[in-house]
Amino acid sequence: MRVTLLFVMLLLFCRPTYAQPFPNHTITMIVPFAAGGPADVVGRILANHLGKTLPIIVENMGGAGGNLGSSHVARSTPDGYTLLFQNISMAISPALYKKLNYDPVQDFEDIGLVAFQPNVLLSGPKIAAASFQDLEKYLKANQASITFANTGTGGASYLCAILLMNATQLKFTSVPYRGTSQAMTDLLGGQVDLLCDSVATATPLIRSGSVKAFGVTSARRVPQLPDVPTLAEQGLEGFDMVNWTGVYAPKGTPAPTLVTIRSALSEVLADPTFKSDLERVGSSPFPPQAGDEKALARYLDKEMKRWSFLRNVDLPPQ
Repeated sequence: MRVTLLFVMLLLFCRPTYAQPFPNHTITMIVPFAAGGPADVVGRILANHLGKTLPIIVENMGGAGGNLGSSHVARSTPDGYTLLFQNISMAISPALYKKLNYDPVQDFEDIGLVAFQPNVLLSGPKIAAASFQDLEKYLKANQASITFANTGTGGASYLCAILLMNATQLKFTSVPYRGTSQAMTDLLGGQVDLLCDSVATATPLIRSGSVKAFGVTSARRVPQLPDVPTLAEQGLEGFDMVNWTGVYAPKGTPAPTLVTIRSALSEVLADPTFKSDLERVGSSPFPPQAGDEKALARYLDKEMKRWSFLRNVDLPPQ
């Protein structure tokens, strides 16, 4: 009897264990920027929709123009439980930083594109210009003292300022912030002169008259600000920059896990309520057929090549 019992116990302990299907606990999506900024707003909308099929939360890890959070995810365990929600800085950081702690292509598995959002060039009450032409004259006359707020090298607001300086052949002083909220506060208070902010967060302030809008950064006008012309149509030919976003997983994440996450993202991109939620914050989703992992890989490659000229630009110190 004792031998039989021992044999049964051995069988129980020696039974093969099977891995639980993914996901069996919470997924953390890292947004490598401060809470309340454009990337955070879109990332939380995405997480809210993904949460219908995946247990997911957002964690902000700002710093170094998005590179701190990207580096963290690159070094994370490749099990699908740590994801990266990055923006255009994924493509421009290699050109702006001489050394990165991660490789945007080699260290990640592409999940898919999510959304794109134009920025708008703003000034606070300190500058009395009524049009972009007036602003340009003011900037030329006062460029030695002009300051532009931004969220650090690699961020969309920084890139916008660099493109503006290149297009106007002017040089301003960079004032970096950890997040857009504080930058906007100082713009409103007159501590800084210029800020390129997302259409989403800037629109209420523009409509209230708290800030002045001088042009959107996309090639076409945006429905949220139909009366604000593009910078390109005001003489800055070829000025076209949108802050696009995508989702990545650490390199080596198992293929079945990637399929699950990609499928969930594809369902969200096809959801009309996701589109309407994004439009309320000045963003537009990539359609599912143009937002999968292959599309993200192509888009990232194209954007990295497009912004590679920044390696040869005399950048203002941060």
